[in-house]
Amino acid sequence: MNWKQISLAAAGKDIMMRYMKLGKADLEVPVIAVGCMRMRELSKTDTSAFINNAIDLGLNFFDHADVYGGGTCETKFGEAYPLTGDRREKIILQSKCSIAHGKSKRFDFSKEYILSSVDGILSRLNTDYLDVLLLHRPDALVEPDEVAEAFDRLQSSGKVRHFGVSNQNPMQIQLLQKSLKQPIVANQLQLSIVHAGLITSGIHVNMTDDGAIDRDGDALNFCRLNDITIQCWSPFQVGFFEGTFIGNPDYADLNQKLDEIGARYQVNSTTMALAWLLRHPAGLQPVTGTMKQSRLADCAQAADIRITRDEWYEIYLAAGNILP
Repeated sequence: MNWKQISLAAAGKDIMMRYMKLGKADLEVPVIAVGCMRMRELSKTDTSAFINNAIDLGLNFFDHADVYGGGTCETKFGEAYPLTGDRREKIILQSKCSIAHGKSKRFDFSKEYILSSVDGILSRLNTDYLDVLLLHRPDALVEPDEVAEAFDRLQSSGKVRHFGVSNQNPMQIQLLQKSLKQPIVANQLQLSIVHAGLITSGIHVNMTDDGAIDRDGDALNFCRLNDITIQCWSPFQVGFFEGTFIGNPDYADLNQKLDEIGARYQVNSTTMALAWLLRHPAGLQPVTGTMKQSRLADCAQAADIRITRDEWYEIYLAAGNILP
């Protein structure tokens, strides 16, 4: 891990931003990624301010997808932060493709669709290349050799430097990797204190309760074994976009515990929720979703906190998770 001191003037403190390698890639990234799914809500002025604030916080890794706002999020980013001069080299751009919306919703890993999607992404972001491209949702009709052809063409043309997946289990990743020359460097999966199945199934091994159900093929340990960074999407969400658990009365015990432990570190519950993820030895990279500069600053502070083992388990249990 590398560190960089960041001054948070608004919070009246300095923090140390942590940086890590993304999977097997020779790419150094902050331990927290900035999700841009809600960027369409911002004006051009606010978008520019948000991006520059994120960079000032040491959060120069921006996560997009071609379906976010129907492409408007990428367009807004490209217009608000023109990638001229050395600006492009100061940031890391990741986007995703494969969720196709035409006459009907479908997933598409065909070579033609991937290549066309990347061209659209680059045009909207107004850049010549992506640092990372992820395949968004598994395509039941995937032809791994066809994906490999697309990745080879994108890499050789300089349009994409690194590749990954999202929401895939170990067997799906292995099937793809068999045909790929490039290593899969990231797998974006939903993970939070209250959506912790990836972790819980490993705790409840050899048990007969619901917590023992492995719904993901032990994706957590597979990614650790194969040096694939797990990017945690919706790290504050209760379920699939059902709202956040922060300040949610249905999670009163969890919020009380986050506040209690947060007081020891002089941070709030938002910071503690990310610190909980960052404490896991898998080297997780949470992906934020906020468009509020103050909340992004709260998120950034989590990089400088390492909670204890006891505190980690206290938070885990306060969320309603159980231990055998």
